[in-house]
Amino acid sequence: MAFEPPRRLVRALGEMQRNGAGGAEGAGDWLDKLPVLAQQAVDLRELTVERVQSPGGRSSLVVLVRQADGTPAVLKLAPERARPESERAALAQWDGRGAVQLLNPGDAQGVLLLERLQPDLSVRSLPEPKALLEAAGTLRRLWVEPPAGHVFETVAERTGRQAEAMRASAREDAEVVALVDAALAAREELLVDPPEERLLHGTFRQSKVLAGERVPWLAVGPDPVVGECAFDLARLVRDRVEDLIASPSGSSTTRRRVKRLAESLDVDQERLRGWTLFRAVESGVRARRVGRPQDAELLLEFAGWL
Repeated sequence: MAFEPPRRLVRALGEMQRNGAGGAEGAGDWLDKLPVLAQQAVDLRELTVERVQSPGGRSSLVVLVRQADGTPAVLKLAPERARPESERAALAQWDGRGAVQLLNPGDAQGVLLLERLQPDLSVRSLPEPKALLEAAGTLRRLWVEPPAGHVFETVAERTGRQAEAMRASAREDAEVVALVDAALAAREELLVDPPEERLLHGTFRQSKVLAGERVPWLAVGPDPVVGECAFDLARLVRDRVEDLIASPSGSSTTRRRVKRLAESLDVDQERLRGWTLFRAVESGVRARRVGRPQDAELLLEFAGWL
């Protein structure tokens, strides 16, 4: 079978290279080698390929397969810059509680074999109130104590890298200076005396929660990080941002969402607002930098409400 990478993956890896993301220089080489790598992974594990999932992930090739005994599974291949071994460690720690089950914990080389969920049915398909409720419930189950001696990136480390890129963008783009300054100030304040650390999903949103069989909803695609829960929840606050921006009551709806999510998950409301601001500005500035002006406009307008 020809393992043709979906357009979404090709586009996203191109953005990483333009953004100067860590390890992005090798993304093009990895993409060139991907058909061979995928075939080797399939042959080594004696898998039968059904199809490549499209649009699939932004940093990985996702292939629907069957194991030798006929059990459906998902084969996921990712370049080193996507930190697949960090994802493997987090999935092993969760061991199927709130997240997709890892089927090859002792494997390596950027290849993950996962239980098959319903790839085309996410929490995002539900009405918004129900979607937020189910997503929040899933997220709560992931917030476990990190393992002793863990090697996961911390929130301080990740946002430190992001802060440097934001400062560089602000020096070149006067339109974002005020929001970048506000986001960086919020980060500095939030890092002074953070709450208890937990293992976090890192990129959690409604589309990262898929329907399963052993439990109704399970999280996929983590970029794990260790830190306070408000950081993880902040990305969920801006879900369906395009609908929020289009609504005449978008700003008030956003404030209510912050309050409701903070209360439902026992997170400090002001800390959630601060991390939501930082993450929205960081995403918006990055979108401008890689040539996605429409996404940038939505995110920065949303950030302005906070």
